[in-house]
Amino acid sequence: MDGILAGKLALVTGGGRGIGAAIARALAGAGARVVVCGRTKPELDAVAREIAGVAMRLDLTDRGETDKVIASVGHVDVLVNNAGIAESAALDRTSDEIWDRILELNVTAAFRVTRALVPSMIAGKWGRVINVASNAGVSGYGYSTAYCASKHAMVGMTRALAIDLARTGVTINALCPGWVETQMAEEAVTRIAAKTGRSEDEARTSLAAMSPQRRMITPDEVAHAALMLCSDGARGIHGQTIVIDGGAVLK
Repeated sequence: MDGILAGKLALVTGGGRGIGAAIARALAGAGARVVVCGRTKPELDAVAREIAGVAMRLDLTDRGETDKVIASVGHVDVLVNNAGIAESAALDRTSDEIWDRILELNVTAAFRVTRALVPSMIAGKWGRVINVASNAGVSGYGYSTAYCASKHAMVGMTRALAIDLARTGVTINALCPGWVETQMAEEAVTRIAAKTGRSEDEARTSLAAMSPQRRMITPDEVAHAALMLCSDGARGIHGQTIVIDGGAVLK
């Protein structure tokens, strides 16, 4: 897919590491100029140097800052809403603060950025919006009420906007990976080991075992799907939830 995004500008939130960084590399490899946004400037700078892109520090939970930064970017052709957090807690320990924090970053911020940038895509009659959700957006997991709710909300937002955008030349889809080999997964491994008394290797194996393939997904596999959605050949893929989890969730 070399060159399919030549002359296009892409913005990737949470682009400093993991899935976001992998998608940024894939888009840049296809010719796009890529802006990577996130809260950790050193990581963003490293990715931007690697892909000859632009790093922009952005705390998406700060609505005022988000509005200013997104306005400064102006028009983009590809938007990847990837930034997100995960926290585990039983229902009675899921505080309002946890609920608000997860929903704000995982779905409200994505909605606000999409609302700001999609109108210029519509005006240009071409655009791609890729929402990085989770297979937790099409299924349920224990001790993850707020996280699952946020990812279901992102999937619902994707489906609703697909109806609105269907005749504009802009497509919107949600990628729904399972456990991915990222820092977020490693943090989950550490939490599981601490709570259960298992070793980190045992905890990691238990996460991999949730997939029939008995492995975690790699960030590059998610990036491959994102790049595919940017191609003209994928213009008929619209409003879809693309599950990338080795068959853990079949729908």
